Amino acid sequence: MPKQPLFAGLVIDETGQPAGTAYVGEEPCYVIDDAGFLRHISSEHVDRQVLQHLQDLMKGSEDLISERTAKMLGQDDLFTVAAIQQQLKNMDKQFDMLLQQGIPEDARAYLGMMGFKVVVNYQGEVLRVEQPGAIDEGGE
Repeated sequence: MPKQPLFAGLVIDETGQPAGTAYVGEEPCYVIDDAGFLRHISSEHVDRQVLQHLQDLMKGSEDLISERTAKMLGQDDLFTVAAIQQQLKNMDKQFDMLLQQGIPEDARAYLGMMGFKVVVNYQGEVLRVEQPGAIDEGGE
């Protein structure tokens, strides 16, 4: 079970209202105000949907991402590229660790400033992930 909501401060409801966070027992939740009724949605349910969405965006581009990441790190040798590539291909295995460790608060703040948002409905289903610089499906 995660210790905290991974995307706290970045989740909004369908009307654009930010979701709060709370705990039900030890389970972290996003809290959505549904006309005065506070719906508590398991953060793990929402967070895993977002992580899966991000993983799906990277599928098929692991080679390019690996090469560029290694170059950014200043270690663009064959072994580093292969190691990064392997991590990207097995990203779903990293989800549990990420859910436990969380995203640092300053990184979440940066994502928010860049326009990253997760839009969910009242049942906790992710409707869309708004990402800065991403091309939407309409081609805009």
